[in-house]
Amino acid sequence: MNIKEVADRAGLPAKTIRYYEEIGLIRPLRGANGYRAFRESDLHKLAFLARARGLGFTIEECRRLLALYEDRGRASADVKALAEAHLDDMERKIAELRAMQATLRDLVAGCAGDQRPDCPILAGLAEGTAAGRGGTKPCH
Repeated sequence: MNIKEVADRAGLPAKTIRYYEEIGLIRPLRGANGYRAFRESDLHKLAFLARARGLGFTIEECRRLLALYEDRGRASADVKALAEAHLDDMERKIAELRAMQATLRDLVAGCAGDQRPDCPILAGLAEGTAAGRGGTKPCH
């Protein structure tokens, strides 16, 4: 398969496939003309990577997952530990996003959004506080 065919079948842009090759995640064959020749095993790895990246795994985590996938002597505990660590990281990031959302919600709620120049959103950003949590003044 050429890169266009494998990109279509794997659901990845050709640029991503070239990048994965550049960093050693896949190693397609090269024809005498220098063109990539992808095998079914390359397609399978690319689809695996697309699914893993879709779940937010980093490139290095994907590298470890692929190594574990290809290691028939692997312990499933190793795979589970990697996935649990990723899940813990996701949960931490979600908590951080929720805290950011709450802060921004407070800032927005404290602003009248009128024609006056005083604004607790800007004041809160400048002071590092949210309206109602650090003494920013509502705009009236």
